[in-house]
Amino acid sequence: MYKILIVDDEPLAVIGIRSMIESLNMDLDVTGTAGNGEEALLFMKKDMPDIVLTDIKMPVMDGLNLIKTCRELYGKKKPVFIMLTSYEEFWMAREAIKYDASEYLVKVELTEEILKESLHHAIEKIGPMSDETGDSALTESSFIYRMRDKFMISLLHDLFESEEQFRLQAQDLGLIFDYDRYLCCYGELLSSQQSSLSYAQNTALFAGCVRMISNLVERTSPCYMITLDNSHFAMIICDSGNLTDPKELFDRVFTSVHNYYNVTIKCGIGVGVSSPMSICDSFQYARSAFRRCNDDAPVVLSSDIGTAQSHDSFNISLVKKDLIRAFEDYDPALLSDTVSRLSSLLNEHQEHFVQALDLASNLLYLSISILPDGEDVLNEHFSDTPDSYLSLYRMNSVSQIIDWLDRYRECMHNLFEERRRDYKNHIVSDVKKYINSHTHDKLSLNEVAAIFGISPSYLSQLFSKYNDTGFNEYINICKIEEAKRLLKTENLKVYEVADALNFGSEFYFSKVFKKIQGVTPSEYIAKP
Repeated sequence: MYKILIVDDEPLAVIGIRSMIESLNMDLDVTGTAGNGEEALLFMKKDMPDIVLTDIKMPVMDGLNLIKTCRELYGKKKPVFIMLTSYEEFWMAREAIKYDASEYLVKVELTEEILKESLHHAIEKIGPMSDETGDSALTESSFIYRMRDKFMISLLHDLFESEEQFRLQAQDLGLIFDYDRYLCCYGELLSSQQSSLSYAQNTALFAGCVRMISNLVERTSPCYMITLDNSHFAMIICDSGNLTDPKELFDRVFTSVHNYYNVTIKCGIGVGVSSPMSICDSFQYARSAFRRCNDDAPVVLSSDIGTAQSHDSFNISLVKKDLIRAFEDYDPALLSDTVSRLSSLLNEHQEHFVQALDLASNLLYLSISILPDGEDVLNEHFSDTPDSYLSLYRMNSVSQIIDWLDRYRECMHNLFEERRRDYKNHIVSDVKKYINSHTHDKLSLNEVAAIFGISPSYLSQLFSKYNDTGFNEYINICKIEEAKRLLKTENLKVYEVADALNFGSEFYFSKVFKKIQGVTPSEYIAKP
């Protein structure tokens, strides 16, 4: 259980934030509240929290002095700070970057979803709890975010095997794609502070910027923000007729973000498409439009350039089958062979620098999004270069990019060799987490296999080999465990539990319950 301290001098704000946290169903406990920094420090002496969610502007001691004092007393590891700011206070938030605050949230924009994502990032920064419950909560939360990131990268690069697989995964992740039009943007954030900040500080600054961009765009149209690395982002805008002038919208949004965070943003906007399965085309156009951005034209529409510009980007889906198999199977030989073939292709076309950079960038994004710790692995492997793996964007020739790809290939090869032994068990572990979090759904082998991008027969074989029970039996065991909770804790009727867990009938539910528990549901309820 992660302990949270809320620090704010507005009682209604404290009540609102506490209510939000309690409704998130995360492994979190608000162990205290304070009205200013001095009260918070007194509380910490008695009971140190894992996370401090504090307003910046407060009487007696403000949030900036609170985080500064905590770092002097307790170091940088604990507690993790999430700062609440207003648009007028960023000069203070910018100062707080020095003290490794995890996130900066705008109070008037705060929603449950934004808070949940921020707390998830804070938990990742803390690491797993020593107790079993905390570790489980972190693992499940990380798993869901990893699945979402993988889904978005697959959508941007046309990596789904079928539309059915896309629909099943979108439904499972709660992502809505029933709009009239979609368009993508691809952007880069540059900060004058970048060279003076640590990797963690740059990460926090970038996270605050992309969150603000997303919040402001959502006032006009629903959107999905995808962070690609510590400098680049993509966004999928879902439009039902409200977005009349995307360039004007982004000019306005980027001006607000620049005034608040003092960052420079450049962005290419792709063509509108009517089907989510064509989002990859809009993304390809957006990446090409981005190449035309400059200081005088920071936002460029692909429709203003013409169709010829599509040749500026490299469509990584041309090698998607090999890449998918290499990443899913942790196959070092296949990954090395695929990257080597791409390097050879670039070597034959030294004049195509833009396409070479685009190819390398997309391999980088795939690694960061698909691999659970891809960014950390790459950051360590490139630690001897300026800007670590982001040194890619310092390259100015195809030969330099090929050298970067050689190092990338070496990094991925070593990683895959190390993990190949247990990748199959890793798949089964992820499927089991999925089943445990979806006991109220009607689960089938075909649907779950499609969600994970593997064949039903292969999933069945893996499950039998790397688990004590078969696929269907494991589902029933998980459902019955949830049924026991509903019967005893929630006091539901037998037929209500059967319906809630999608058993189809009370009779079948009772039959499965008795087979696993040795008693009928009614006998189980009657037990003291």
